[in-house]
Amino acid sequence: MDIFAMVAAFGGGAFGALIGALPAFILTGVIAIAGAAIGMAGGSDLVVGNVAFGSFLGPHIAFAGGVAAAAYAANKRSTSTSKVTSTGEKILGSDEVESGTSIGLSLNLTGDYKVLLVGGIFGILGFLINYLYVSVIVLPTDTPGMTVFTLGVIARLTLGNSGLFGKYDKNKKRKYLSTGKMLGYNIVLGASLGIVVSYVAASLSNTFEVAPEVISLFPTLCFGISAFSLIFTQTGSATPATHHITLISALAAVVSGNPIFGVLFGIISCLIGDFGANTLNSNCDSHIDPPAFSIFICTFIINFIF
Repeated sequence: MDIFAMVAAFGGGAFGALIGALPAFILTGVIAIAGAAIGMAGGSDLVVGNVAFGSFLGPHIAFAGGVAAAAYAANKRSTSTSKVTSTGEKILGSDEVESGTSIGLSLNLTGDYKVLLVGGIFGILGFLINYLYVSVIVLPTDTPGMTVFTLGVIARLTLGNSGLFGKYDKNKKRKYLSTGKMLGYNIVLGASLGIVVSYVAASLSNTFEVAPEVISLFPTLCFGISAFSLIFTQTGSATPATHHITLISALAAVVSGNPIFGVLFGIISCLIGDFGANTLNSNCDSHIDPPAFSIFICTFIINFIF
């Protein structure tokens, strides 16, 4: 275990809390694009492993730290003496966080050092849990994604109040998977993104005869592009998260050598992400990441099959 990297993870988690979980993840995408492009051009992939997925911007550290800090900041508000109107409506102060699901919010606004400490603590937890998954248990999956999911569950159970599966009104029917028009939309979305990344991978491998060690970085590039596209979400657009689709599609296409599998897994990953969003990330007061949920499950399946 790299002790220096573990200590750095505290700062990475605090950084994620400072700027917000989603902005930190967008930066992960930027560095992943740069690192993968350098590696595919024949350079070192040092930036990918040590910055984009390391102690600075690794999703299991910076994003997870920001998620936990948001849950803490919102829960702190809900147990404090906020001002209340005559109708019972709470008035937020300028330093208060309305919801633990506010992962796009910079928690610098709280001015509370304890919020940064929570981010830092979860950053170290992310480093240690990922180390456990990689080096001790040796899980054949995307361990940063699994760590993000694990820490989301821990944050929900320790810092939230809605329970693992959220709170539902007794008269409201719980939904586990989108149906009807939305189901069709998700299938087309998964297939469309699966087609573009899988057939670009096939073109690189077959037409341009790119070396296997180079094409192996293509899924990281696809992940980075999707992660960076969330800058549109951050600025108010309805752009959805797609990194679980593009990463998994590219991975399946690359390891199988067949773009059809990439398209198929694009659809599967999209539907698993939808299931995760409906089951774990609805009617709740903290964020459990549906894409991370989908990524580690699909990576398990791909590694088992191929």
